[in-house]
Amino acid sequence: MDTDSPQDAQEELQKVRGELSLLYEISNAMRTTLKLDEILYIILTAVTAHVGLGFNRAMLFLVNEKDGILEGKMGIGPDSGEEANRIWTYLEKEKTNLDNLISNYKVSGHLAHSQFDHIVKGIRLPLKEEEGGILAMTLLDGMPLHITQETIHTRKQDTLINILRPEEFVTVPLKAKDKIIGVLFADNPYTHKPITKDNIRILTMFANQAGLAIENSKLYEQTLIKSHTDSLTSLWNHGYFQSRLQEEVSLAQKNKQNLSIIMADLDNFKVYNDTLGHQEGDQILIQIARILNSSARKQDTIYRYGGEEFAVLLLQTTKQEACVIAEKIRISIEQSDFRRQEIFPNRKLTISLGIATCPDDAASKDSLLEHADKALYSAKHQGKNRVCG
Repeated sequence: MDTDSPQDAQEELQKVRGELSLLYEISNAMRTTLKLDEILYIILTAVTAHVGLGFNRAMLFLVNEKDGILEGKMGIGPDSGEEANRIWTYLEKEKTNLDNLISNYKVSGHLAHSQFDHIVKGIRLPLKEEEGGILAMTLLDGMPLHITQETIHTRKQDTLINILRPEEFVTVPLKAKDKIIGVLFADNPYTHKPITKDNIRILTMFANQAGLAIENSKLYEQTLIKSHTDSLTSLWNHGYFQSRLQEEVSLAQKNKQNLSIIMADLDNFKVYNDTLGHQEGDQILIQIARILNSSARKQDTIYRYGGEEFAVLLLQTTKQEACVIAEKIRISIEQSDFRRQEIFPNRKLTISLGIATCPDDAASKDSLLEHADKALYSAKHQGKNRVCG
């Protein structure tokens, strides 16, 4: 016999409508971008927002197939109980909706100061259950896991539990096209609100949407990388250099920071190509790309500008610092051995480099490039195999 009253049925219907409306709103938000970091932020904001799924904190881990690990990609949540109360009081007062919270990501950059996000990004766990613990188990089983206060003590050796010290939590697999690509973690360490079956059910429904959005974003980024990459050297290409330089010059001016570029051109390379052919020349260019990567700093980006010309973008770098890096590149190439290098003058392949710095030399992208080109021309004119700026 059905004991549900009309009022109970109405309340249940309202709840289902509310859940579907929320999932629809979140789904629409995820369609606004294909950038992975923005997708991750939307997902975690939806999980933690009071106007979303309402968890105190959440974090995302994605599979790194190459290294066989789960990597922490982003975490959203207060760093302390005091911060939690301050945030929730503000949100309640401002009546902030989900759209406002999501758009806030592009203007605030507050994750840069989040201790919680920093901790999450430092977590790397093996995919094997005995080493990866709860997260690996969720991934391998493909099912949500609810760890309660009553059962958490049996997981004392779990790395994630030792790092985060949760009281109770849920982990949900992120699925995309019959493949599990990551794990979503959520808990309530500040409100201590119990995690219900309904919470887990709607979180699982949402995770299926999220997994597909993440996979689409990763495919988009792979396509973008391919379109911005030089097919021969695997360096970034000329088009990407132009767009990136425009962005970084604007940022450098806004933040009152230095930015330098190095324009570099192989000396007498036409002689080599004309003598041995372009196939042999291509092998030299591939070797040069490797030398540039090993000579520059980790934070520098290197581009094939065209032909035998290359560019290096150096953020927050003074003219003096750029000169040191350019000289290191010059020496590395001069001291390297290349196939049939006896064709070159002095039986050595060399490179000339020109430097320009913003704001010292120029304040716009075009004038910065012009200054670097003039410096490169000066290096060639003075006898090649040197740095000018």
